[in-house]
Amino acid sequence: MSAINPVDSVLEKPVPAPPSPKTDERLRKVPFWQMLLGRPEFGSMAGTVLVLILFGVFAGNSGMFNLDGVMNWAQVAAYLGIIAVGACLLMIAGEFDLSMGSMIGFSGMMLAVPSMFLGWAMWESLLFAFGASMILGWINGYLVYRTKLPSFIVTLAFMFILRGLTLVLSTHYSNSTIVSGVGDRIAADPVTHALFQGSCLQGLFAWAAGHGLIARLPSGDPVVSGVPKVMVWWLVVACVAGFVLAKTRFGNWIYAVGGDATAAKNVGVPVRRVKISLFVLTAFCACLFGVLQVADVGSAAADRGLQKEFEAIIAAVIGGSLLTGGYGSVLGACFGALIFGVVQIGISYTNIDSDWYRVFMGAMLLFAVLFNHYIRSRATTGR
Repeated sequence: MSAINPVDSVLEKPVPAPPSPKTDERLRKVPFWQMLLGRPEFGSMAGTVLVLILFGVFAGNSGMFNLDGVMNWAQVAAYLGIIAVGACLLMIAGEFDLSMGSMIGFSGMMLAVPSMFLGWAMWESLLFAFGASMILGWINGYLVYRTKLPSFIVTLAFMFILRGLTLVLSTHYSNSTIVSGVGDRIAADPVTHALFQGSCLQGLFAWAAGHGLIARLPSGDPVVSGVPKVMVWWLVVACVAGFVLAKTRFGNWIYAVGGDATAAKNVGVPVRRVKISLFVLTAFCACLFGVLQVADVGSAAADRGLQKEFEAIIAAVIGGSLLTGGYGSVLGACFGALIFGVVQIGISYTNIDSDWYRVFMGAMLLFAVLFNHYIRSRATTGR
């Protein structure tokens, strides 16, 4: 019997495989669909596509998607989109501004009354309207922060105050709820006219009509004279707000304040400055809406902006903003406003009763809240 070599015995034993390194959860590849669902604007983008498909089926042959039809619903979306951007940023910070609708009518009256009855130049009235609106926005924000009262209550009070002041101003100076002739004064002022009245790219549209690229009226003019300036302002406001929210420290502060204001304050975030600045922004957006509307219609009216604050909040919620703050997207709010414009104007191109418009928007709001809650739950619990 041969002796067993201890060295050979050791070599014959199977060597266990080394333990595999533990995969870091942060390096785990997230599926594309899951990443897409996690974006705040996904719901509004999907909703926009769905709404366009529906109206393409039921109103595709009615002219809704002709150039003039597109301009009609895009212009409605642009007006709402301006205040929806302001509402979105404020909601991400965890606050609401219910005075935006009343501010629209009040700012229009602040533009009209001094220029029509007090002998002010139009540019002076314009600066007065924006300055007074933003001061009122500052007061809103200061009261909310200083008193710790819910912004819902403070701005609800200002909603009634501003609506009442608008009626007082209009009836006192014009004995009516409408001040007419403002459009002519704006047209006579080069600066105000260039910024807020009419449309842009008129030469381009005339050239396109002359070469048969777009339809023409019997007079030979293009069916659409240009891009309405409200759409240009919407683009500017949305781009600036989106950049600030996504690429700047102030944008990070907005998310932090909406997530937990106390924790944000403890780590050095200037909560007071952030909140007051955002109330000033919503007042600016409402005033911009009012000025553009007065320049377009040619008059100021006491009932302008009625319920627009709710439409702005709905557009922001459809766009992915949470009612509890800390989550949202400017792009999503813009898509939410676009859905409003398509539905509001698109219904008139179909045989559907226009009374169904608000039913549809209420259903969209409920769906958006449920969808956002589901996405938020998945993000926080992983289920």
